[in-house]
Amino acid sequence: MVSSVVAPGLSSSGMDVPYYEAQGRECELFEFAWRNQLPLLIKGPTGCGKTRFVAHMAARLGRPLYTVACHDDLSAADLVGRHLIGDGETYWQDGPLTRAVRTGAICYLDEVVEARKDTTVVLHPLTDDRRMLPIDRTGEKLLAPPEFMLVVSYNPGYQNILKGLKPSTRQRFVALRFDFPPPEVEIRVVMRETGIDEGGARRLVELGGRLRALEDQDLEEAASTRLLVYAAALMQAGYEARDACRAALVEPLTDDPETATALMELVRANFPGA
Repeated sequence: MVSSVVAPGLSSSGMDVPYYEAQGRECELFEFAWRNQLPLLIKGPTGCGKTRFVAHMAARLGRPLYTVACHDDLSAADLVGRHLIGDGETYWQDGPLTRAVRTGAICYLDEVVEARKDTTVVLHPLTDDRRMLPIDRTGEKLLAPPEFMLVVSYNPGYQNILKGLKPSTRQRFVALRFDFPPPEVEIRVVMRETGIDEGGARRLVELGGRLRALEDQDLEEAASTRLLVYAAALMQAGYEARDACRAALVEPLTDDPETATALMELVRANFPGA
């Protein structure tokens, strides 16, 4: 649950910087927000690079990163911490949010709308001028150091009425909108991530564009850059192109046999000689 135009390399602190290719001024905004102790909200479709971007920026800024994949059962206690029993005694264990506050790290809550509603109450004091994390069970009130930053993300296209981010919560953040990269950028990303040749990457990106055009009609979600990278990795390893596209693109996008058949027609059109 917790993990941790720039080529891979080392930051000024000596940390490895994960590969990320900027599409605009998002790196500049992230750094300005961090230097000014502002929380950041990133919204965009699944698999468009939000998590990689945060990892890239944390390394660039030389800060530790705590990444939490939010889910239906994630509670405030999972973030803050809880008392545990061991060796016949009770002891307190910090959660990832508390550890990030204590150490001046960046805490990234991925798909924050999936978490239980009680997590919002915990985040609010950290997202205003107090920058404080109250821990009711220990009586502590942790003041976040200047280096601490809270980053959250969600996919606005995959919400329902029960899992939206309240306007009162959204307005506690500066916000950044992500989308899939332009084709030429996405081609470079696929090539860099997998080592596939430009021709193969270009065909995959063109296929991804055609699949995304069907999203509103047949698919719940669009073909992500992540899935294009998966398909390219299979192809680069010697897996037949059409089979790679079926495994990495078609089957993850739909469970409906008729829709899968229609998507495979697009695959065959993009890889006619495969």
